[in-house]
Amino acid sequence: MKRIAVLGSTGSIGTSTLDVISAHTHEMQILAMTAHSSWEQLAEQARQFKPRWAVLSNSEQKSQVDLAAFPSETEVLFGEDQVERVAAAEEVDVVICGIVGAAGLRSAWAAIEAGKTVGIANKETLVVAGPLIMDLARQSGATLLPVDSEHNAIYQALQAGNAGEVKRVILTASGGPFRGASLSDLQDVTPEKALAHPTWDMGPKITVDSATMMNKALEIIEAKWLFGLSVEQISVVVHPQSIVHSMVEFVDGSVIAQLSPPDMRLPIQYALTYPVRTEGLNTPMDWSQSFELSFEPPDLEAFPALRLGFEVAEQGGTCGAVLNAANEAAVERFLAGDLRFCDIATSCEQILKSHQFESHPSLDRLFELDCWAREEIKKWKSC
Repeated sequence: MKRIAVLGSTGSIGTSTLDVISAHTHEMQILAMTAHSSWEQLAEQARQFKPRWAVLSNSEQKSQVDLAAFPSETEVLFGEDQVERVAAAEEVDVVICGIVGAAGLRSAWAAIEAGKTVGIANKETLVVAGPLIMDLARQSGATLLPVDSEHNAIYQALQAGNAGEVKRVILTASGGPFRGASLSDLQDVTPEKALAHPTWDMGPKITVDSATMMNKALEIIEAKWLFGLSVEQISVVVHPQSIVHSMVEFVDGSVIAQLSPPDMRLPIQYALTYPVRTEGLNTPMDWSQSFELSFEPPDLEAFPALRLGFEVAEQGGTCGAVLNAANEAAVERFLAGDLRFCDIATSCEQILKSHQFESHPSLDRLFELDCWAREEIKKWKSC
């Protein structure tokens, strides 16, 4: 019986994780689940799964929460430190890190430091602190399994060869709601338009990242650290059908791709049952019907965020933390109607250029720069 902690259980990754666990109750048990402030939804989940711990990271809510809504078997905890505590708890075997943004880094760090099997759905963990995270995993013996559909696909495809045989990995991108748009077409994009993703059902921050292609920029950085690649070994291709989730090209010219209809439950299940495959919940490919798969190069002029991803992956050091924090803050301003869509990437680039670069920062320094970049974005004005 695998004992699991689901960090961010009320988000899109978290709810998909609960679907997978519901179908595998004979071999999986939820020991802990966490949320930031959605206590009523967390209580409903707790009543269904009866975990040992339910944690709300927003401790200011403590007086507002009806503890009677939680089952008697569940201890309700408050505060970010308690999220870290359950992530590292001796009783937990597997941790799914589904907390969006840099907020998920400390709890992921705690789980990795404790030597857990960690399903990384939070790409920011590796974007912000990739070298530190990978060093920590090597020291603690933790197993890192990517849950992002693209990196999970790469992880699966890499089983066809060894690291020395990899020529490059190809990350696929849906292109988001503005695929084919020119830079001039994007000048007056509203939050409503940016949130209308054609394929995936995700939270607002990740959906906007898909629209700007910043999500792919972050995935470039994540892939570099997770798979030990050079920037020259990473490519991006736009694939609007979202059937091929990513590919690995080997030195002999073979290209191994992972295909499936878009459903996050598949990579989540792969991480939870690894190294064994079990019957899936997602709809399988229908090979009795004709369909087409198309691929096209990304437009770096219309989507400059993607270019930033390659540049930051090349530079390393403090750049990932600054880009990630600046982007999170810029997306917040855009969703609030306080920043134009095209200014998201522009403001991030300016903050990157103005920060004091360090090649080998400490974790504390990365958190300092995270705070600094967010404050700088607050002061940034559209041209």
